Amino acid sequence: MNVIVKNLTKYYGQQRAVDNLTFEVKTGEILGFLGPNGAGKTTTMKAIAGYITPTSGTITVGKYSVADNPSKVKQLIGYLPEHNPLYTDMTVIDYLRYMAQLQLIRANKINDRILEMVNVCGLEGEKHKRIGELSKGYRQRVGLAQALIHDPQVLILDEPTTGLDPNQIVEIRELIRRIGREKTIILSSHILAEVEATCNRILIINKGHIVADGTAEQLRRAEQGAELVKITIEDADRDLVINTLRQVETIDFVDTVKGKDDSFEVHGMPGTSCRRDIYTTCVENGWLLTELTPVETKLEDVFRELTK
Repeated sequence: MNVIVKNLTKYYGQQRAVDNLTFEVKTGEILGFLGPNGAGKTTTMKAIAGYITPTSGTITVGKYSVADNPSKVKQLIGYLPEHNPLYTDMTVIDYLRYMAQLQLIRANKINDRILEMVNVCGLEGEKHKRIGELSKGYRQRVGLAQALIHDPQVLILDEPTTGLDPNQIVEIRELIRRIGREKTIILSSHILAEVEATCNRILIINKGHIVADGTAEQLRRAEQGAELVKITIEDADRDLVINTLRQVETIDFVDTVKGKDDSFEVHGMPGTSCRRDIYTTCVENGWLLTELTPVETKLEDVFRELTK
């Protein structure tokens, strides 16, 4: 089920938290929502979930408008806020039963849904424990279970791995990816590696504006611009290599790698690829080329550049 946000704007008093955002998330897509603190991520997610009313703009989930059909949209959305609101004195089973009743699931279907969520979210060994006794990782699993209990078509997850250890992060990541095969997921996180590993598309916002939209690979390439290649050429005169490569038409600049006499960074001309010419030049000069590795811009570098 598609989620379409058009010209979304939200003011808190005189402060503009979100400024004319427009984007679409398609069925089966896991969208990573990135931005520094105060960028407008949580505000946008709350508006989609119907938790807050935008100042202007429209949001539709499937064929339903959040403004005109809020009750219907909430039936279609599962929402896990950043601060997972759980009743810690309840057992997992009792809590999920309570949430199922709040979601108006038919009484004869509730037990089946609870058992399915216990299985999907890996809560079999914890289902009779009080939530207050669970680890942070299992509490997040319970939060996901409540967001999924009514089988929503859209899942909104605000910082779902906050406070988890590396093992728990991997477990929650795999769970989200498995769920994402059938549902539309919008996920925010400050852990860029986590977003890159989990999401198939990334949207970066800064000061309420969209500053980038695409796959991690597309964002890195757009920020990197010209091709950058690391090469190693053994048993060749260093200065000769540099001077020869600088004469190649597709090469803009050649730099040395600090501490390595036989390694170089080659900067290609914008809009071209220099790797084939590097190889050909080495063959023509009888040089032993032992490494030719494209250097990719890290997602962290892209994020800092776009949000600084």
